[in-house]
Amino acid sequence: MKRFFTIAALFATIFVSNSQSLGYEGLGIMFSQNDNNGSARFTAMSGAFGALGGDISSINVNPAGLSVFNNSEFSGTFNSRNSNITSTYYGNSRTTQDQFINLSNAGAVLVFDSAYSKDWSKFAIGVNYKITKDFADSFLSEGNSNITTFSEYPLDTNTPALVYDIADGQRFNNTYTGELSEINIGFSSVHQNKLHLGASLNFYDLNFSQRSTLTEFNSDVNGNELDANLYQENFTAGSGFSMNIGFIYKANQNFRFGLSYQTPTWFTELQEETNIIDNDGFFGDTEITVSEDNLIYDNTAGGYYPFQSLIYKLKTPSKLTASAAIIFGKNGLLSLDYTNKNYKSINLSGADFSAENQSFQDNYRNTNNFNLGTEWRFDRFSIRGGYMFEQNPDKSAIDSDNLEGYSLGAGYNFGNFKLDFSFTDNNKTSVYNFYQGFNVNPTNLDLNNKIFTTTLTLAL
Repeated sequence: MKRFFTIAALFATIFVSNSQSLGYEGLGIMFSQNDNNGSARFTAMSGAFGALGGDISSINVNPAGLSVFNNSEFSGTFNSRNSNITSTYYGNSRTTQDQFINLSNAGAVLVFDSAYSKDWSKFAIGVNYKITKDFADSFLSEGNSNITTFSEYPLDTNTPALVYDIADGQRFNNTYTGELSEINIGFSSVHQNKLHLGASLNFYDLNFSQRSTLTEFNSDVNGNELDANLYQENFTAGSGFSMNIGFIYKANQNFRFGLSYQTPTWFTELQEETNIIDNDGFFGDTEITVSEDNLIYDNTAGGYYPFQSLIYKLKTPSKLTASAAIIFGKNGLLSLDYTNKNYKSINLSGADFSAENQSFQDNYRNTNNFNLGTEWRFDRFSIRGGYMFEQNPDKSAIDSDNLEGYSLGAGYNFGNFKLDFSFTDNNKTSVYNFYQGFNVNPTNLDLNNKIFTTTLTLAL
């Protein structure tokens, strides 16, 4: 079982044996993952808010944290992500750098005093939007595997036909765009100022596309050259739904713990369109040129661009989060979240996905993920730090394939508004196999994301 990379990680599975694009197994994994976006305070502490609350971004971790708020407020967050992907293919390294800017998070919480019960003294309603996963990324691989898959020219009139079976090199360009976003609507109340209970409904909107081009540079024994380009693309869009429930219990002034459960996300209709179908013997839009002929072979000539569509369903894994926090009065805090997510339970339906569903059960696992965060206050000024560890769901992954991230941040409370900043650096490795069914090594990938986040919070 090959290792996988997501985007943070890319997964090299296939629609058909001639495809270099993501298949349904890889898409199922990618659509099940989370970038841990949120407010600058949230990201500075690596999202360790399961036992804390008091931040609108924590609604997706544990909705019980809404009633930790003392006052109503609104916040908006922008982030700037610098992506650096280095690919190594047969000894050749190429680095691709991109920058992406997003409105990554925005939400509001309304806090009300209860007039009906002394035991239930406060309740809160929260609405939050965030980019759950930003798919945008790209990389380039170049090298020479000494393998040719395009060895003939379809318009060749020679007898016998020339055979271009000497590999001079290969190039692979891959680009992802789109995002998975969600809107959370949550409710929370506190009992006797000790037990916070909460629940939320989560609505997802998914848009994803992949465009890839595989180029081969081949020649024959006489030095004649053949250049072949295979272009493949896939577009997927749909919507989904999940629910969260959780509690936070204040054992005393210094210690609190929490537990939350998020149901699977049910994508009831994912619509896919792709050009990865048999078009004149090629699985994708194909162009081939040779040095001894002025003609260009193009299997889309005459405006013939075949596409196929499929509507299917996806159920992603549920998630269980256990949390604990130590509060050092008004000076600071230390918080830890542990999350278990069972990727074996991913399920595709709406067509014959028996092979993919069996692979989820055989080749994937429960993942153990940790988020650690701390915050220290100096009057109106706060400094923060965090660490996150996300285990790769593939059973055959090596240690460097696990995602590790470090974060730092600071904020200042001006009274009616707060301004917060954070910096996150996360890294992982993986492989991408853009040749299927051939004895070709995959390209090795080293991924690094540096994210700068800014949040403005207004009292309501």
